[in-house]
Amino acid sequence: MPLCDRDRALLDFEAHWPRHSGAKEETLRRELSLTPARYYQLLDRLIDTGDALAYDPMLVHRLRRLRDAREEARSPRATASPGHGR
Repeated sequence: MPLCDRDRALLDFEAHWPRHSGAKEETLRRELSLTPARYYQLLDRLIDTGDALAYDPMLVHRLRRLRDAREEARSPRATASPGHGR
């Protein structure tokens, strides 16, 4: 399914964020009428779609890498041995 206007607006906002002035949260509310939590929920789902990837591949790959790095940093280390550090 092709991207809707809101999806394109989310991707465009994230791609051009450094050009905006002021706090990101305030700008999200003013320009997109979204809370920061809702914005990030929508963006997280959106970057997993093929349509988003086709629309802005560099942005989507960057956002996926950032998300994967955050998830990896939060997960317990697979190399830690049980009982280590007790």
